[in-house]
Amino acid sequence: MNLGPLDWLIFIAMYAAIFGAVLLTKTHMKSVVDYLAAGRHAGRYLITISAGIAGLGAITVVANLEAGYESGFALGWWGLSMAFFQMLVAVIGWVDYRFRQTRALTLAEFFERRYSRRFRIFAGTVAFLSGLINFGIFPAVGARFFIYFMGLPQNLSILGMEVPSFSLVMFILLGTAVYFVLAGGQIAVMITDFIQGAFANLVFVILGVYLLMVIGWPQVVDVLIEVPPGHSKINPFDTGYVADFNFVYFLIGLIGMFYGAMSWQGTQAYRVSAKSAHEAKMGLVLGLWRGRPMDLFMGLIPILVFTVMHHPEWLDFRLGVEQSLSAIENEAVRNQMRAPIVLARLLPAGLMGAFAALMLGAFVSTHNTYLHSWSSIFVQDVVLPFRKTPLSPAAHIRFLRLAVVGVAVFIFLFSLLYKQSQAILLFFALTGAIFAGWSGSVIIGGLYTRWGNTTGAWFAGVSGVTLTLGGFILEQARRSFEETGRAFWGLADFAGPDQPIRWAEWVVANLPNGQVLWGYAMWVCSIAYIVGSFLGWIRHRESFDLDRLLHRGRYADPEDVEDAEGADGLGSGAGAEELPSRGWRVLAMGKEFSRGDRILYILTYAWNIGWVIVFAIGTTYFLSKGSDEGSWAWANGFWIQYWHVRVWIDVVLSVVVVVWLTTGGIRDVRVFLSRLRHAVRDDKDDGFIEEGESLP
Repeated sequence: MNLGPLDWLIFIAMYAAIFGAVLLTKTHMKSVVDYLAAGRHAGRYLITISAGIAGLGAITVVANLEAGYESGFALGWWGLSMAFFQMLVAVIGWVDYRFRQTRALTLAEFFERRYSRRFRIFAGTVAFLSGLINFGIFPAVGARFFIYFMGLPQNLSILGMEVPSFSLVMFILLGTAVYFVLAGGQIAVMITDFIQGAFANLVFVILGVYLLMVIGWPQVVDVLIEVPPGHSKINPFDTGYVADFNFVYFLIGLIGMFYGAMSWQGTQAYRVSAKSAHEAKMGLVLGLWRGRPMDLFMGLIPILVFTVMHHPEWLDFRLGVEQSLSAIENEAVRNQMRAPIVLARLLPAGLMGAFAALMLGAFVSTHNTYLHSWSSIFVQDVVLPFRKTPLSPAAHIRFLRLAVVGVAVFIFLFSLLYKQSQAILLFFALTGAIFAGWSGSVIIGGLYTRWGNTTGAWFAGVSGVTLTLGGFILEQARRSFEETGRAFWGLADFAGPDQPIRWAEWVVANLPNGQVLWGYAMWVCSIAYIVGSFLGWIRHRESFDLDRLLHRGRYADPEDVEDAEGADGLGSGAGAEELPSRGWRVLAMGKEFSRGDRILYILTYAWNIGWVIVFAIGTTYFLSKGSDEGSWAWANGFWIQYWHVRVWIDVVLSVVVVVWLTTGGIRDVRVFLSRLRHAVRDDKDDGFIEEGESLP
């Protein structure tokens, strides 16, 4: 085994810490709303750190290490073009703020309140099925990581029987995640995710700095400048992918940033757990900073792995890694396990255990969050709407727990039987688009218009599912034809007027890439929503009471009145009442903002706008200079220096972020548990809507 006594001690300590946290907090879960939304008592720092690790996961770490090995630093440059718009989505609380105002416990519950019960069932079913398939490979990828990183044997002897390590590791880790959800619902999920997230941020920084010092920037430079033209890992204008990053590509990405807000439901419980809409919005802004340690790790480590696999001084090391990789028959799995095997050989005692503990936390946090999300969506939005009367709190929670077990059994069997043949991120994109491709139009129309109606929602939903499923099938047809030269599923070919035309050949030649297909889906579903809503308005001639849905005006909910006093821990709320509303509201800051809130917003604006300016100046300069007879070698020196400086900026900022967010998170946990101890529960707050309560 690769782990020594110190490593095992750290690994076991992490396991004990999260297990102990569940045992200490499980008694706080006393109602359905506690199980589904942590009683809606979470503060911004708790949400930010917990949701961050929940959305990360062991599978995401493996996937990004796999993708970063191929792309290097270069493609990170193009991400700067989106910095301003990512910030804009967060600071205005786009979609999330209004959704939290609805007090819905799931997205599909909002759909029933805004549209109809039948549409809730449709949306819940599509979200559940697409999410369940997407979730299906999570246990497999995580288990393989631990086997290869920790050096576990392929089979273990237990009571005289040979048991495959793969299935045993999956069972133990998945069983842990299941227990956490069963014991405390979203409360246990959030507390354990916080512990794991705070630890992960710290380890990300330590590992990045340590490996950079061991391998050394000079060796990184030696390798990166030798990469063939057209495949640069440092110069974004010499990657061979520039043709794809045209105006259409970035326009689709920009629109999708707004259109797709909240469409993915894997971490849906975090969107309803904030103690107010303002706290939810501030959590989104903090999330722009929380990602710095993770981005440092994901951007730097693949480059360092690439360096040791190509630098002549690491030849013996590389041969040892390649020997280990040669034992893996599946090419897709072999690519996924390259970085974990390299790290297992590079890290010393202590850091090996820290990284293993980080990945344990990432595995458990994502699995308990996704188990909670998909099982809750199934019960709340597929089963519950068929009932005429609400369940008792005890029966309701029992149903939710049974659904958790059902989801766990499915993904365990799926991981055992499914043979991976493509990159992880491609699998995510294909399965996630079935719901996310159309839901944006229905969410935005429901939250921001009075004229949107049920007819429009159905038009968009049916159009989106049809388009994305069709694209999924055609993509499989293309892959099948490219690999075998035969039409997908042996279907008959089309015949043209002059000569036979194989339909698979037509697909290969004409099917747009995934980004463009997503763009088509956004436009088609948006138009379908508008047209359908217009037809529905002609029939009913009614406008929706948006104030009632959002608890505004005469429907205002006292629990959601914003209190700026001490809102962020950076200072008291003093001065909030003197806020010059017109000037500050231009920057998306209202009267509920404390002084600390305003400081955070100004820092966020300055940081992101600064990088947008860097991107604009750099892109303009290099596009105007162009390559020298097809070679960008003249620019390599600049890009080496740029990425070196950028890495150390990220290191310093990551240290600040770790201290800042962890301190705020610890305070939030104390307040969160105190609010749970003293909260008065309402058993009717369970997501059930009485017949006729939702408006057409």
